[in-house]
Amino acid sequence: MSEKPFSPASERNRGPILEVLRTAFANRRRVLEIGSGTGQHAVHFATAMPWLTWQCTDRREYLPGIRQWLDEAALANTPEPRELDVDDARWDAGSDAAGFDAAFSANTLHIMGWPQVQHFFRGLDGALTPAATLVVYGPFNYAGDYTSESNREFDGWLKARDPASGIRDFEAVDSLARSIGLQLIDDTAMPANNRCITWERQ
Repeated sequence: MSEKPFSPASERNRGPILEVLRTAFANRRRVLEIGSGTGQHAVHFATAMPWLTWQCTDRREYLPGIRQWLDEAALANTPEPRELDVDDARWDAGSDAAGFDAAFSANTLHIMGWPQVQHFFRGLDGALTPAATLVVYGPFNYAGDYTSESNREFDGWLKARDPASGIRDFEAVDSLARSIGLQLIDDTAMPANNRCITWERQ
């Protein structure tokens, strides 16, 4: 079997993120993780919060690596990872997943193009229950400004790699969240100029 995929960033940020999730997901049961990547976050969070069923999803090419992490951990609360592409019409129509009272996504919105960010929220509209919680981790701009010089440089690197990607304006993302009934609950500063933002349907 090939070596498991590994993200040093996921290893570094999992602790601070977990502190946010322990509060945000304290009374939740089913979590939809969008863009599980390597699967490291899923194993760490599902181990630390055994009351949650943690559903990994990602594009097809990432599923084998996620399975390696989940199979090795052999947790009872991490079902088989599912393919999910926010560009898929089934997701955009709200029929690709349903019944989740929580959702989590890390380092995805600045990788997606803006149309995909819009699809991300449109699909969540059908996936989340009426009182659900969403937590998103990653870098954000505020009032059109970068929060650090390193984020400005990172945004330039992202756009050179893919002009459609880039650090998102918090206000634009919050508007999408509000459009599906999610209200801002918390915006926590994280290491390396990232944020952990929590919304809830109320």
